[in-house]
Amino acid sequence: MYSHSSESLIQQAREIQEPELQKFYSRLVKLLQGKELGHETVDSLQRLYLILSATKYTRMLPSDLQKRLRSLLLSQSEQLQVLSAAVLRETLPLSGQEPNYNQENPAQLNSHATALLISQAVTRTDLSFFCAQLLRCLEGRPSESPAHSLLYILPVLNTILTHNPKCLTEDHVTLVSKKLVDWLRYASIVQGGGASSGRFFTGPRSRQPLPIAELDGTVSGDFFTVLCVGQGFTEDQWMNVYSFSMLRHWLLTYHSVSNGNTTVDAANRLQLSLSLSLSFSNDDRSEVDGSVVSMVSATSSSSRVLPPKERLREKAFQYCQRLIEQSNRKAHKKTDTELQKACLVEAVYILDCVCVEDASLVYRTFPSIKALFGRLSSDLLYARVLLPIAQFCLNHGELAAVDCDSMWKLVFGRFPAELFSDPFLAHELLRFLRLNLENIQLRVSQYTHFFPNLLKFLAWDSPAVVDDFVDLLPSLVTPGTTVELLHTLLDLPCLSATLVLQLRSACLPISEPGSRSLACLDAFRHSSSRGLFLFLLRGEAGSGDTIERLDDLHKLLAEAADWPRVIHCAQTVPVLLHIFFNTVVMVADETLLAHLILVMLERSSLLFNIPTYIKEIHRVFSCHLLRLCKLHPSLIMYQSHELLEFAGTTANVYTKEELYTHVVWVLGEYLSVSCDSRCSVRLITSCFEALEAVLFEITSSAPPPGATCPAPRAINALMSALAKLASRSHDLIPRVSLFLSKLRTLTRGRSVPWCSDEEDLVAIVTRGEELWSLLKTPSIAQSVLTPPPHVITPQSHRDNNVAMPLGLRTLSILAQSQRH
Repeated sequence: MYSHSSESLIQQAREIQEPELQKFYSRLVKLLQGKELGHETVDSLQRLYLILSATKYTRMLPSDLQKRLRSLLLSQSEQLQVLSAAVLRETLPLSGQEPNYNQENPAQLNSHATALLISQAVTRTDLSFFCAQLLRCLEGRPSESPAHSLLYILPVLNTILTHNPKCLTEDHVTLVSKKLVDWLRYASIVQGGGASSGRFFTGPRSRQPLPIAELDGTVSGDFFTVLCVGQGFTEDQWMNVYSFSMLRHWLLTYHSVSNGNTTVDAANRLQLSLSLSLSFSNDDRSEVDGSVVSMVSATSSSSRVLPPKERLREKAFQYCQRLIEQSNRKAHKKTDTELQKACLVEAVYILDCVCVEDASLVYRTFPSIKALFGRLSSDLLYARVLLPIAQFCLNHGELAAVDCDSMWKLVFGRFPAELFSDPFLAHELLRFLRLNLENIQLRVSQYTHFFPNLLKFLAWDSPAVVDDFVDLLPSLVTPGTTVELLHTLLDLPCLSATLVLQLRSACLPISEPGSRSLACLDAFRHSSSRGLFLFLLRGEAGSGDTIERLDDLHKLLAEAADWPRVIHCAQTVPVLLHIFFNTVVMVADETLLAHLILVMLERSSLLFNIPTYIKEIHRVFSCHLLRLCKLHPSLIMYQSHELLEFAGTTANVYTKEELYTHVVWVLGEYLSVSCDSRCSVRLITSCFEALEAVLFEITSSAPPPGATCPAPRAINALMSALAKLASRSHDLIPRVSLFLSKLRTLTRGRSVPWCSDEEDLVAIVTRGEELWSLLKTPSIAQSVLTPPPHVITPQSHRDNNVAMPLGLRTLSILAQSQRH
């Protein structure tokens, strides 16, 4: 894990003795007392951090050293801030010197000092008191605080709220809501006089204050937003930017509609909202000489009488509408275009928040959302912007009576089909599905119809998204999609290879005759095999469960079997199949489950040629075949012909040992009148003869060339199945007894070609002798080999008609009386 030198340093830090450590403390205090803190100080602080963090025990530093380290938190050097905060986080505060939450000027705290205070806060009261100190700075006038003192308050406050949102009182929430309104709506509309440190946009200084500009270079005629540009920014403009960055977090934390005290009647909200949207008497503070006020920024003077939370909601609505309008302007720089996209994402999410809180705003918001979707839907570069629009439509489309089919065809259709290789979009789309799964299943009927498209994300980058599909796959399993979904999951490695070929085909030129190229890429481009690949790349379900030429497809893709992307995809399929079958048993009827058994038998021979993949799929099929038959024993009768054909094929013993063994076991276990009244003696005899022929063949000759000896478990399963069938039809007992006696005679004292291990041969012979002994008494054999249900799952401890419950209760009473 660590290099040898690193291990050595860690070991030295752990073994340092106390006298040496005290000398080191003293030397560090002297260094910190100096006027200039150079490289030696930094090296010493790094060594101190290593000593403190290398042991599991928390140390206590001397008081003078702790004071010096605390003073470093306000140092001008960020390196010293980081080191001092890291060291103090690894130590215990001295008694009587707990973190001081009563700061004289908390606005001057940096993020490292704040993180330390939060990490060492003992109670919520400590944080609440610290928040009160921060908010007291907001109540003062700007002239009373040093320059840029407010710029650190909102980031610090946002950090605290992330850790403990309950540390603010109602009065604090009201105060912050009021200040956010002022910063969002009433920031200056002229540029700052000088270049402020760390601003977003740089440029030459301007002597005279100039009006702010839009991203296309025109003079802004409306209020300031994060999409306005200038040579410098004033403090209130910076607070505008910070306010917008934390607005959604603030609304989600403190503006929940579940609070009955803050909710009002929906009809009153609608009437008030309409009155605000139809009234254009401008707010006094929004009037600027020479500016043109847009409809978005025009508000009713009655908004002044709104409660602080609803007033913030209204201003947030106006701010986001203005951002949507600004995003329509053509930016001169590529970075500004990306900024427009990021602001659109945040703006639509905020509009969704305010509409969730106040349903009446939906009618005012939907026209702009609909226009935005119409403008961006044709350009996939805005795919990540369209996801918040999809969220808005999902939450409010039903209320606004808007048909969102075109939205879902875009999100579930074009996005996965054309952008499956975009990791950011894949993460955000799958996260959107996970967070809204219940609503999507309820309101988006075509969701399950697009599962072939959604699985392209999994086929392309399985390790990154498999956790998402573990949660999403059950929602895709319905009676109508079950069979096709099973085939699609089994073909995922082929889909992974096909997606690679699709991208390569678009990037690489068509090879000339005689040149070296991938054979599968040429096949992908050839018209004769194009249909096979197009079926894998289909976007919607319903065009067929699978294709007839799967063997041909596997041969065309043979050279892709060792591609890393394909191997990773193949490794995830068994996990998803377990989830699939666990879900199927809850949604499918017996007819559908019987069809799935047929699919498992057929597809066991039609899997992409990756040996480990084939083996794992057979193991999954075996596990769930057993489970399905145990839950519904009558499934054997639905597919008796196919099961007998599979069990009667000798080659399956060598190539599909795991699945074959389980098929034989379920035939012997559940082919009985007690499981299904349709079972006849003729069917039992047919099954017996098929299994007898296979057992005789594999025990009378050597394995085929290239094959290994049959597994002892398969031979034991065949003998047990024959014995069980014979116990249900006594006419068959002499035949199986004769075979078992011959087996004992032939294997006595000599080796056989069909079993190379002596211990395995002994186990097989022993099992044969046990079955032969049982069959000598047919009545006992049936009870032992096929016991009735009440014997398999005894419930004597619950049966009041037997003596065991009484005895257990008596023992319990005696044990309790002795304990007391």
